[in-house]
Amino acid sequence: MSSRGSILIEKMVWPEVESALENGTRTAIVSVGSIEQHGPHLPLNMDTLDGDELSRRIAERLGDALAAPTIRPGCSGHHMEFPGTITIPPETLMDVIRGYCRSLDEHGFEHIVLIPTHGGNFGPVKTVAPDVAREIEATVIPLADLDEHMQLLNDGLSEAGIDYDQDVIHAGAAETAMVLAINEDLVRLQDIEPGPEGEISTTCLLSEGFKTITENGVLGDPNEATVEAGETIIRNVVATYVNHIENERDSV
Repeated sequence: MSSRGSILIEKMVWPEVESALENGTRTAIVSVGSIEQHGPHLPLNMDTLDGDELSRRIAERLGDALAAPTIRPGCSGHHMEFPGTITIPPETLMDVIRGYCRSLDEHGFEHIVLIPTHGGNFGPVKTVAPDVAREIEATVIPLADLDEHMQLLNDGLSEAGIDYDQDVIHAGAAETAMVLAINEDLVRLQDIEPGPEGEISTTCLLSEGFKTITENGVLGDPNEATVEAGETIIRNVVATYVNHIENERDSV
C-alpha cells in the first residue's frame, strides 16, 4: 500500500478522492476485464483479477494516480458455450467506458488510462477511445495493443526461464502463472488440464467460439506456469505500461 493512503477509488471515501485531486493526483487507471471461462482450473474473474492487479500496481508506480474499479463483464460471446460466462455487446461496453471517462473527467482527472485485459475488449476500447477523447477535457490513453500484450506475457515466461510461447493466450501457462502470483489459492491445481497448442486461428475463435477449438476452454499447457513467472509477467507489463503512460502524458 502506498504511504499516501489508499489508491483504490472503490475503497476510498469521497473527501479522500477530493483531497487526492487537490494534492496533485492527475491520472485514473481503468482496466477493462471480463467474467468468462478460463478452463477447469482458473476462476471466471481471471481477467478482472489481472485488471485489478495491474491498475493498482500502475497507480502505485506513477505516484500521482488512482485505480478505478475494473470494468466487468466484457465482450465474451465466444466463450458462451461454457457455463458461467457473462457477456455484453460491444456497444454496451463502449457506453460504460464513456460513462467512466465522463465521470472521472468531471471530477478533475487530467488523464484517463484504459487497459483491456481480455482479448475481446481490445477492439471496443480502441474504437471508443478517440470518440471519448473528443468529448471530454481529459486526455484518454488506451493501452490496447493486443499483440504487444500477448508478447509481454510470452516474454515474461521466457525471462523466468520457461521455454514456452503461444500466439493466442487463454488459460494456459501465462495466465495461470499470473493468477498464481496474484492469489495462489485461486488456482485449482488438481484440475489443471492442457489444451490445444500450436497455431490457432483468432478469427475462428471469435466467430465460431472457443468450443470449436478447445473442449476444456484452455489453450496451451498450464502445467508450465510458476509463481515466479507470474510475478515476472506482471512486473514487466506494469513497467511497459507505466512507460507508455508517462510518454503520453509528457507529450500533451
